[in-house]
Amino acid sequence: MRKLKNSELDRLSVDEFKTIKKTPLIIVLDNIRSLNNIGSVFRTSDAFLIEKIYLCGITATPPHKDIHKTALGSTETVAWEYAENTIDVIAQLQSEHIVVASIEQTENAIMLNEFNPKPKQKYALVFGNEVKGVSQNVVSASDLVLEIPQFGTKHSLNISVSCGIVVWDVFCKIQKQN
Repeated sequence: MRKLKNSELDRLSVDEFKTIKKTPLIIVLDNIRSLNNIGSVFRTSDAFLIEKIYLCGITATPPHKDIHKTALGSTETVAWEYAENTIDVIAQLQSEHIVVASIEQTENAIMLNEFNPKPKQKYALVFGNEVKGVSQNVVSASDLVLEIPQFGTKHSLNISVSCGIVVWDVFCKIQKQN
């Protein structure tokens, strides 16, 4: 096997990315403190054609060199918006009939492997702070909670890893419906 060169990967241009049909997923970042995590979420969002990212609370916004370090230009392709209050974003999304799913460990959470997105339904996935997770008021306002099954001794995953796992899983399930 031979590794492919970047020129052989047949990727979209920035202009093509902006006009192509997006995956019906929105990412909401609830008080993310790490600029590298924010950049990684942008890069994952670009890879899976995520419609938009909401950066809420203390979550930093582009342009910033530490976001750019991991985003690698995806802040120029993925639509994003800053909002001071995550609850306001959740309420707005729900008013647009978007199902809001917090990614957290709660009572009655749906395990990610058991989650089946409804056809033609748009979802917003909420990821929380590196230490405190998704705020309780945001969890309470969510339509559902998804949990990534874990089998080791640790209780959580890094937010950028969680985003990659959840987005890949939901993306694949949505693609199978089309």
